[in-house]
Amino acid sequence: MNLWNKFRDGLQRTRDVIVSGVGAALGRSGPVDAATLETLEEALLAADVGPDTTDRLIERARKLVGQDRALDLRGALERAAGEMLRGTREPVRFAPEPGQVPWVVLVVGVNGAGKTTFAGKLAARFTREGHPSLLVAADTFRAAASEQLVVWAQRAGVEIVRAKDGSDPAAVVHDGLVAAKARGTHVVLVDTAGRLHTKHNLMAELEKIVRVCARLVPGAPHHVLLVLDGTQGLNGLAQAREFGKSVKITSLAVTKLDGTSRGGAVLAIADQLEVPVSLVGLGEGLDDWEPFDAASYARGLFE
Repeated sequence: MNLWNKFRDGLQRTRDVIVSGVGAALGRSGPVDAATLETLEEALLAADVGPDTTDRLIERARKLVGQDRALDLRGALERAAGEMLRGTREPVRFAPEPGQVPWVVLVVGVNGAGKTTFAGKLAARFTREGHPSLLVAADTFRAAASEQLVVWAQRAGVEIVRAKDGSDPAAVVHDGLVAAKARGTHVVLVDTAGRLHTKHNLMAELEKIVRVCARLVPGAPHHVLLVLDGTQGLNGLAQAREFGKSVKITSLAVTKLDGTSRGGAVLAIADQLEVPVSLVGLGEGLDDWEPFDAASYARGLFE
């Protein structure tokens, strides 16, 4: 299945909310009437695009339609959404930097976002692409967390460093990085504990993990990946803002988009935050994630 088809299938529920709301009006070219604009606004809000981003998206689409009379509303919305998703940033390359061994990634987020699962999936693909990977089970609070990561390590065919429940997470990260350096591991994926962005003591712990990484590996962590649950919609905005106060977020991964009608929130997140989306989860399988592609995502929302 090519990238476009994966996005199209993964965004079906979100697209159904938008397309069923607007209907045949998406295929019309020329000026957009007030009734259609009102219906479109309601549909976008129902898909969790958010009021501010909805206003900006509609205004951009109206300008595009006015500039090109052959362009229908669907095409204008796709083009406008793609521009907003790309922003002025360069696309994020979620891959080891040449000459950087090990490349250290912190996987962070709130409880239930799918961090552990996503870390396992990333390790599997990196290893398959010739980058020996190590998973570090730094979630020592949730009893089943390290066992869950062990299962993913076995599925991915990668090594794992873990400790007893209740151990100091920063100490586990220390041991993992020492092991990675000794083994010549290319990629280290640190699965941190799920933490509410309002729990200041746990956010301070995350800062400690960052300091440990920096002491052991120059420039580490090289990537801080914030995993957001796509079913939470616009709640992801608040989570990203708060996490960004404690650690410098490099990029976002949005999971569970295949099971929600609120996938429009990705558009709001990209529009309102200075943090790019790099990865999306589009299913439950080992390979059901993809690098984020603005054009495919925008098309998947409306076509």
